[in-house]
Amino acid sequence: MKYIITILAFISILVTSCQTKVAQNPMADFNFDWQFKLEDSVSNTYDTDWRKINLPHDWSIENSLDSIHGEGATGYLLGGIGHYKKDFTLNLNDNQVAYLIFDGVYNNATVHLNNQELGKHPYGYAPFYYDITNTLNNETNTVNVTVDRTRYADSRWYTGSGIYRNVALITKNKLHIPVWGTFITTPNATKESATIQIETSIKNNYEESKNIIVTTEIIDANQTEVGSITSTLDVGKSSTKKNAATLKIDQPMLWDVDQPNLYTAVTKVIENGKIIETEETVFGIRSIKFDAQTGFYLNGKNRKIKGVCLHHDGGLVGAAVPKEVWRRRLEKLKETGCNAIRISHNPASNEFLDLCDEMGFLVQDEFFDEWDNPKDKRKNMNERSVDYITRGYAEHFQEWAERDLKNTILSHRNHPSIFQWSIGNEIEWTYPRNAEATGFFNNMDWSGNYFWSVPPNTIDVIKEKIKTLPKEQYDIGATAQKLAKWTKELDTTRYVIANCILPSSSYESGYADALDIIGFSYRRVIYDYGHENYPNKPIMGTENLGQWHEWKAVLDRPFISGTFLWTGIDYLGESNGGWPKKGTPSGLLDIAGFEKPSYYMFKSLWNDTPSIYIATQTEEKSNYKTIPNANPIEKKKDAWKKALWVWQEVNEHWNYENGQATIVEIYSNCEEVELFLNEDSLGIKKLTEFEDHIYKWAVPFKEGTLKAVGLKNGQKVETFIKTTSKPEALTLVGDKHQLKADGYDTAHIVLQITDKDGNAIKTENQKISFTVSGGAKVLGVDNGAMTSTQDFNGTEITTDKGRALLIIQSIKNSTVPILIKASSSALESNEITITIQSNNKQ
Repeated sequence: MKYIITILAFISILVTSCQTKVAQNPMADFNFDWQFKLEDSVSNTYDTDWRKINLPHDWSIENSLDSIHGEGATGYLLGGIGHYKKDFTLNLNDNQVAYLIFDGVYNNATVHLNNQELGKHPYGYAPFYYDITNTLNNETNTVNVTVDRTRYADSRWYTGSGIYRNVALITKNKLHIPVWGTFITTPNATKESATIQIETSIKNNYEESKNIIVTTEIIDANQTEVGSITSTLDVGKSSTKKNAATLKIDQPMLWDVDQPNLYTAVTKVIENGKIIETEETVFGIRSIKFDAQTGFYLNGKNRKIKGVCLHHDGGLVGAAVPKEVWRRRLEKLKETGCNAIRISHNPASNEFLDLCDEMGFLVQDEFFDEWDNPKDKRKNMNERSVDYITRGYAEHFQEWAERDLKNTILSHRNHPSIFQWSIGNEIEWTYPRNAEATGFFNNMDWSGNYFWSVPPNTIDVIKEKIKTLPKEQYDIGATAQKLAKWTKELDTTRYVIANCILPSSSYESGYADALDIIGFSYRRVIYDYGHENYPNKPIMGTENLGQWHEWKAVLDRPFISGTFLWTGIDYLGESNGGWPKKGTPSGLLDIAGFEKPSYYMFKSLWNDTPSIYIATQTEEKSNYKTIPNANPIEKKKDAWKKALWVWQEVNEHWNYENGQATIVEIYSNCEEVELFLNEDSLGIKKLTEFEDHIYKWAVPFKEGTLKAVGLKNGQKVETFIKTTSKPEALTLVGDKHQLKADGYDTAHIVLQITDKDGNAIKTENQKISFTVSGGAKVLGVDNGAMTSTQDFNGTEITTDKGRALLIIQSIKNSTVPILIKASSSALESNEITITIQSNNKQ
C-alpha cells in the first residue's frame, strides 16, 4: 500500500510539473511547455509519444529533404498532421474574461479547449483568436491544436508546418478593450506639430450599463509624457462602443526610415475611480503620400522606395523564425540602403512588423496569393491543374477572405512601418481571359518576349477582348473591388495596391480601378506606357529583378516611386524539377544570410556612403572578354540590360592558376577606382566609363594581394583580397557575447576555414562538427548553398566557400555559460564562450 501511495504521489508531482500556471496579467506568454506528436501522411507513421516543445514551432524543417515524395514548390520538405497540446491552470473570477490569440498557424488548424471545439482556421497566415471564458475549467485546462498539413504542396514556396508564430493568453475585466480594439492614426504630422487620433473600442460583458472614463497618455521614447486626453463614456449592457479622441502635440519626433521614432499610447479604463484595465499601444507619427507625377513622399520628403521582397522562412529555422534571426538579416539589408520590405505573398507576423517599426523599414503587407481560382503550385501558370496535395487557399477564399483580411488589418494597423496594403499577387494568371486579352499569349501573330515587349494588343483591342471573351464564374475586377472595400472599411490611412503581372489588362478589367496604386511585376518595360495612358494612377515596381537596369529605370522616371526586388534573401521552395536545388537563389543574401555579390552591387546603388567590393572570375567563365587597350566588354552586347534574377557567376577570392586570364569586377559608388596588384597600379578608371555600373579590369593572375582604392567626394575607401595558402584553422566568430536566458534569444556562429595568416579560404570545403554545451540548444546548421541537401536539424555540415553557420537559442532560466567549438577531420577551431544574462521574466 505504501508503495502504491508513493507511486501516486510521484504521478501527481509529474502531472503538476507539466502544467503551466498562467499569471493573472493582461498578456501572458503562452509559448512554453507544449507537447507535440506527428502523423506522417506519406509514410503513414504515427508518433505514439508526446515530446516537449516550445513555440513557435515548425515541424517540417526538422525533417530531411525528400526528393522522392517531396515537391520543389515547397522545398522538398513534407507536412503531415501535427498534434499540439498544453495543460495550464487559470482561475478567473466572476468579473474576468480570457482570450487565446494565435498570430499564425500553418495551416487548416482545429482548436479545442477541454474537449470542446473552439473553431477551425484554414489560412496559415492570418491571426485569429477565441474567447475562452466559458470553456475554462476551475482547475486544469487542456488546449489541443490539430494542424492538417497533408496538402504539403499547397503553396508556391516553403510554408512550414505547425504553430509557427507566437501564441498569447489574455485575461481582462468583463469591461475591457477587446482584442485589437485600439486604432491610432496621425492624420496631420509635421516637425512642428502632429494630430493624433485614438479610436478605442470598449466592450461591456456585464448585464448592466457602465459609465466609465477613458484616458490616454502619450509617452515618447524617453519615457516622457507629451500629451494626454480623457473622455467619459456610457457603454450599454452586453454591448461594444467606440470612443474617439483627438489630441495635438508640438515638435513630434517623426517616424522615418532613417530615424524610426516610436511613441506609446497608455490607455486606461476607469470605473468609479478604479483603473480596471491598462493597455499600451506602440505607434509612430508620420505622413505618407503617393503622387502620380512625382512619386512617394514620407513626412513631406520625396524619396525613392528601395525595397526588397521577402518570403517568411528564415533558412535553417524554417518558418518559426526567432526575432533575432530576423534582426540579423534586416540589419544587413539596412546596410545596403534598403528602406522597404514587401511581405510576399502573405501577411507578416506581428513580431516581424515590430522589428520593421524599430529599425525603420516601410512595409507592404500582402493579404493573398490566391483569390477565387487556384494556382498550380508546381508550374505557376498551369493554374487549373490541381490535385489533393496542391489544394491551397482558393478553396477557402469565398468563405474566409473577408475574415482573414479584416483580422490582419485589425491586428497590424498600428504598425507605423505599414504604408501599403496589398490585396493580391500576380492574380491575373488565374483569370484566363485577362491573360488572353493582352495579346502576349495564344497569339500566333506575335513573336516578341513578354519581359521586354510592350503589349502587342492596343488598348482598344484589350478592352474589346475583355468585354467579349467568355466570362467565368468570378470576375477579377469585382473581386478586387470587394477586397479594397473591406480594407477601407477598417483603414483609409494606407494605400491599397496589388502586384500586377499583366497591368495592361488590369487597367481595363476593373482591377486597377480598385487600387490606389498599381504595382508592376517584372513590367518595367511598360512604365512609360502606363504613365502615358493612365496618368492619374500612381505606379511603382512591386516585384523586380535585382539588377542595375531595374534600378536605372526607376531613377530615370520621377513618377515611379520605387521598387521591390525579387528577392532580398534566398528562400526555400519554388524549385520545381530543380533537385538538388531546394530553393530560389535570387536574393541579395543567401539562405544563411551571407552577403552575395549582388548585395554589394545594390549597396553601391542605394548608398551615398562610399562603398567598394572586388569580385573575380576566369575570363573563360566571365560575362566579359578582353580587348586590346580598352576596358573588357560583354561577350554578348548589352546583355546587362536584360539580366534576370540570378547574378552573374563571380568569385570572392584571388586563387587561380599562374598567368590565367581573369576579369576583375568592382562594384562601387565611387567616382573613380584604382586597382593594385601587389602594390603595382593597374590603372585608374572612372565610373562614367561603364554603362553597366561595373568597373572592369583584365588581369593575368599573379599570386598576392589585389587591392582597390576608390574616391568619392574626396573621401577614400579601399578593400582587398589575398591569395590564400593551405587550410590551417577553423575560425569561429559569434555575433553575441551574452544571451538572455528567456528561451528566445539567439546567437549566430559563423565558421570559416582560414590559412596561417587568418585569411578566409573560399576554395576548399570540409565536413564540420560543432559541439555546444551549456545553457543553449542548437537550432541548426547551414552553409548557404542552395544545392546543399544536408539536414538543417543537426550539428554536422559540409562547408560551402569554406564557411558554415550555426544558430543556437538560449534555454529558459539556465545560468550555465555556453561553450562552442568545431572540428573537422584535420582541423580544430577556437572556442567561443557566451555568458548568460538572467531572465527576470518568470
